[in-house]
Amino acid sequence: MWNEIKDFAAPELDVYARTSEVQLLRYYEPEPGIFIAESPKVIERALKAGYQPISFLVEHKDLEGEAQEILKQYPDVPVYTAEYELLVKLTGFALTRGMLCSMRRNPLPSVEEICRNASRIAVLENVVNPTNIGAIFRSAAALHMDAVLLTGGCSDPLYRRAARVSMGTVFQIPWTYFNKKNVWPQDGMQILQNLGFKTAAMALCDDSVGIDDKALRSEEKLAVILGTEGDGLASQTIADCDYTVKIPMSHGVDSLNVAAASAVAFWELGHR
Repeated sequence: MWNEIKDFAAPELDVYARTSEVQLLRYYEPEPGIFIAESPKVIERALKAGYQPISFLVEHKDLEGEAQEILKQYPDVPVYTAEYELLVKLTGFALTRGMLCSMRRNPLPSVEEICRNASRIAVLENVVNPTNIGAIFRSAAALHMDAVLLTGGCSDPLYRRAARVSMGTVFQIPWTYFNKKNVWPQDGMQILQNLGFKTAAMALCDDSVGIDDKALRSEEKLAVILGTEGDGLASQTIADCDYTVKIPMSHGVDSLNVAAASAVAFWELGHR
């Protein structure tokens, strides 16, 4: 059953138009909150990963388009619809390809669960830009990484922009945050060591090894650690790692954006 929305102030639009990402995250606190998935492809991947829909918001013209097959699978979930002229008032709606879905978050697994059968993982240290988070996840999923771990300072992979930029791969590759009780890098590095991982800090240091280093690439279990935009990894993180790894630069370029660097690192160091 479709529910026609005529007024932008309608309360049904609150989670889509007037609730911040942080408010959505804390919606059911202390239980996991809500996130908004956008575009049929991203929504479909979230549903396949087991996330439960709360409601759908669909532009009129898309009710018979890509959204149709998704909506058929969830006949009991409310579907709100409106003309484009109303929906375009929602920030970012023009980029969604006509469909949004509010979804319940799932409880996050532990680091130990995520890493149990992994041999190649990415660790993100305080990467704050959702676009970079999404791009890194897309590269991790495509280029043979088994999981992604995030420190507490990272942007949320389920934020709308991160999930959209990832093309829904945030729902395909296992991920979690280090427990808030674990101090990074001290406790986090100890956890990785206990799980059998060698650690590789991606950093432009003079004592680094090349990304094609044979010993590095032959490690049975490897954690590739990437740092925040601009400043890169903290000096303590670099000091605590087993390897410091450099991507050679040319033409006087000093470094790559963290998302671009992740793609190079995952291609070279992932198990193919």
